[in-house]
Amino acid sequence: MIIGLPKEIKTNENRVGLTPGGVLELTNRGHQVYFQTGAGLGSGISDDDFIKAGGIVLPRIEDVYAKAEMIVKVKEPIEPEYSLIKKDQLIFTYFHFASSETLTRAMLDSGAVCLAYETVQSEDGALPLLIPMSEVAGRMAIQEGAKYLEKPSKGRGVLLGGVPGVSPGKVMILGGGVVGTQAAKMAAGLGADVTILDINLQRLRQLADIMPANVTTLFSNKLNILELIKTHDLIVGAVLIPGAKAPNLITREMLKEMHAGTVLVDVAVDQGGCIETCKPTTHDDPIYIIDDVVHYCVANMPGAVPYTSTVALGNATLPYTLRLADKGWQKACEEDPALKKGLNIINGQIVHKAVAEAFDMDLAEV
Repeated sequence: MIIGLPKEIKTNENRVGLTPGGVLELTNRGHQVYFQTGAGLGSGISDDDFIKAGGIVLPRIEDVYAKAEMIVKVKEPIEPEYSLIKKDQLIFTYFHFASSETLTRAMLDSGAVCLAYETVQSEDGALPLLIPMSEVAGRMAIQEGAKYLEKPSKGRGVLLGGVPGVSPGKVMILGGGVVGTQAAKMAAGLGADVTILDINLQRLRQLADIMPANVTTLFSNKLNILELIKTHDLIVGAVLIPGAKAPNLITREMLKEMHAGTVLVDVAVDQGGCIETCKPTTHDDPIYIIDDVVHYCVANMPGAVPYTSTVALGNATLPYTLRLADKGWQKACEEDPALKKGLNIINGQIVHKAVAEAFDMDLAEV
C-alpha cells in the first residue's frame, strides 16, 4: 500500500502521524511511505530520519495526498485539505466529527473512507487510540490551569499546592475517565485539594481506592456541581461520550456563582465541550474571559508537547496502521471489531451512529 504522511497545518500543531520507527515497520513489509518535507520537524524528527527509515520525501502537501492510498495524520483535515482528499482514499486520524458539521459534510462530499482514532473501541469499552493523548491532555490540564491561576495570567492568584499556613487550591474535575484520572493525579501530586465527579459509581469506587488522601470522589449531578463551583479555583472538563458531542455540565449562568479569576480548562472541546461557554482556542491565543472567569479551551493541547505526544500516539496507532496497510481497510475492519468501530464515513455515507445523530443525518450500515 502507498501511505502518505502530510505535515499538519492546523495552527501550532507540531505532531506528526508516524515516527521513523513506524515508517521502518511499514517499509519492511513492502509498503511505500511518502512524507511531506518538514513533516516531523515540529516533533524533532528530520527528513533524514524518515529517509533512513525508508520514507520517500515529497515537496508539497498536494503531492502527498495525490500519491497516497492511505493518509496517516494526527488532526482532522482543515479547509485547505478538503479538496486534496480523493474518492476511496483512506484517512486515518482524529476526526471528532460530532463537533463539526462543516468537516462532516466535507468528508461526505470527498467520497473518502474516514477511520477515526477516537472511536476505535475494544470489547471492554477502552479507546486505545484516544488513551495516550487523553493521558497527555489530562496532565497538561493541571499544568496549564496552574499557570493561568497566576495573577499575571488573569487568574485568581492561587498556588495549587498552597504553603504551610495557607490552604491549597481547590480543583474540581468533571469525569473520571483517562483525562480525569490523569488530571487528578497531577493535581494531587502538586498538593491541591481535588474533587473528581462521575456518574459511574463503580469507577468512583476504583478511583477512591487508588487516589491519595487529598482526592475526594463525588457522584456527578447538577446540585453537587452547583455547590462545588462556588469554592473551587480550577475546574477541568473531562467528559467523553465516544464519537458524540459532550454534554454541557456547566452553563453560562453558573459562571456568576464562581470566584473572579476561576480557571476553566475544557479538555472536551474537541467534542464540543462540556462547558456551555467553551469555544475552541489555539496555543497562540489560548484563553478568553467571560464574567471574570478564565476559559482555556485549546483544541489540540497535546500539540504543545509534540515529541512526547508523537511518540505516545505512534506507539498506540502503529499496530492498527500496519493491519490497514497489510490487509486493506475492509478486511482489517472485518477481522478486528475494535478497528471497525473506528469507521465513521464510507464513500459519502455516515456509518457511525453518534455522528449521524449529532446532525440528524441518515445512518448507513457497514
